[in-house]
Amino acid sequence: MTITTPAMPKARKRRRKTRTPNVNTRPPIIASDLRANEIDLAPGKEHLVCPDCSTWVPITGMLGTPKLVPHHTGRAKAAEPHRCTAGSNRQVTIDVEVDAWRMMLTEAIPTTASRRATKVLPKPKVKPTLAVSQIRAAPLSAEQVRRAFRQHQQQCPACKGEATGRDGQLLPCHDGERLAVTFLRLYRQEPMRQAVREFFARERRRFDRQYAAAAPAKRTSEWAAVLKKVKDADTRRAELPAGDAPLGAPPVPLKTLHPKRPTH
Repeated sequence: MTITTPAMPKARKRRRKTRTPNVNTRPPIIASDLRANEIDLAPGKEHLVCPDCSTWVPITGMLGTPKLVPHHTGRAKAAEPHRCTAGSNRQVTIDVEVDAWRMMLTEAIPTTASRRATKVLPKPKVKPTLAVSQIRAAPLSAEQVRRAFRQHQQQCPACKGEATGRDGQLLPCHDGERLAVTFLRLYRQEPMRQAVREFFARERRRFDRQYAAAAPAKRTSEWAAVLKKVKDADTRRAELPAGDAPLGAPPVPLKTLHPKRPTH
């Protein structure tokens, strides 16, 4: 079974631009007097900036008498729009070719870009270089010197016994000898250095324990030093002024003016 439904009515195609026979009596706008970025002569998208309200307005009647369409002065996110009576239906004299206008617009783009401020990049913060008198050499450990000595032995021909002189005798390696002496010296000093590090660690722990033990007594003495002033301030705050209390005023919370002091 076929159900026949009436055809849906189609919407009438509306005109893209407002057309009216009214013409403004003011002198026409000369296209050549406008800047390249104040007029758009692209075919089918002819617009220009209204000299009266600075609003982009379409140009109608390009095949006959070009003029501005009736428009409002309102802009995006601006105040209440109003009818631009001075610029509506004003004639436009197109005395610039489309190719010439595009050339002017292309030449204006580099000029406009050169006037724009460049992006300010934050200068990286660099720590100031230490003076020679402030540079302190990092203490070497016996393990660091041992690794440097082993790496030197693997790369040095003299330490491997492969470097010989003109007389065929093996050449000594002074760098390897210096590293070996340094390693032995640090190795002998390592127990004393370890003892010094342990001593400072014990002293630090002892100081922390003394500070933690003296903190409650110090807090109690500091509180006792200001207790009299605090009580005097509470007493003056609790005194009521002379005269009747204002009607409808909330009561003063006298019991919560000062927190209780801890007992510990």
